[in-house]
Amino acid sequence: MANKKGNRRNFGSVRQLAYGRWQVRYRDPETGLLRPAEKTYATKTDAQVALTHIEADITRGQWADPDAGAVNFADYATAWLRDRRLADRTRERNESVVRLHIIPTFGAGSIADVTTARVRSWRGKLLAAGVGEPTVVKAYQLLRALMNTAVDDEMIRRNPCRIKGADSYDVPERPVLSVTEVFGVADAIGPRYRLLVLLAAFTTLRFGELAALRRKDIDLTGRLVVIRRAQAELQNGRLFDKAPKSPAGGAHGLLPR
Repeated sequence: MANKKGNRRNFGSVRQLAYGRWQVRYRDPETGLLRPAEKTYATKTDAQVALTHIEADITRGQWADPDAGAVNFADYATAWLRDRRLADRTRERNESVVRLHIIPTFGAGSIADVTTARVRSWRGKLLAAGVGEPTVVKAYQLLRALMNTAVDDEMIRRNPCRIKGADSYDVPERPVLSVTEVFGVADAIGPRYRLLVLLAAFTTLRFGELAALRRKDIDLTGRLVVIRRAQAELQNGRLFDKAPKSPAGGAHGLLPR
C-alpha cells in the first residue's frame, strides 16, 4: 500500500519513547487494531529486526496473540485437571502431584510465564529437596501434558518442557526369588494366602488384580483364573473395584500346578 508520497508503506512502525528505548507497533491480524510489541528495545535496529520477525510470523500464519498466555496458571491447571477423563485413583494422584509440586512454583504466574529455564530450575530444586525421582518424573509429565494443551489452545507457541530425559527414570532391577524360595514363602504363610503368593510369583497379574479376585474367579479343576476387576485404594483408605488396567482383562490364564 502506497502512502501520499508514493512510497510503499512499511509493515508496522518503530518509535523512540521518552526514556530512550524503542517501541514496535503493528496491526493485530485478528482485530486490525494497532498494538505494541510485548517488550521495548535498546536500539532502533533491534526494534526493526523484531518488527520483521513479527511480520514474517503473521505472513506464515504462525503469529500467536501475546496476551493469550496471560491466563493464571493455577486456574488453568485446575480446569485442565477437572476436564480430563481419569480413573478415581489416577485423578487423586495427579491432583496431589499438581498441588504439592507444581502449583507452589508456577501457580501465581501466568501460562506464558512458564519458560524452559524455569522448568529446568524447578525440576532441579525438587530433586535437590529430596523428592523421589518417580514423583519428579510424574510432575514433569503432568506439567508437559498441561502445557501441550496450552499449545493446542493457542495460548503459547511451543511447550517449554523440553528437557531431555526428564520424563523417565531408570528403575533398579528388583531381586527375584527362586522357585524354591517362592514355595518356601507359600508354605510358611497362612493357608488362605498361599494361592495369592503363587499367583503373584508365577503370573503377570498386578497386585490390584490379585486383591480383587473372588473364589468364583478361580477354577482349580481347569487351572484357570478369570480377571474381571482390579482393586484400588484412595488416600482416605476407601477401597473400590475398577476395570482391569490391561486390555486383556477378562481373559483366562493358567494356574500354577
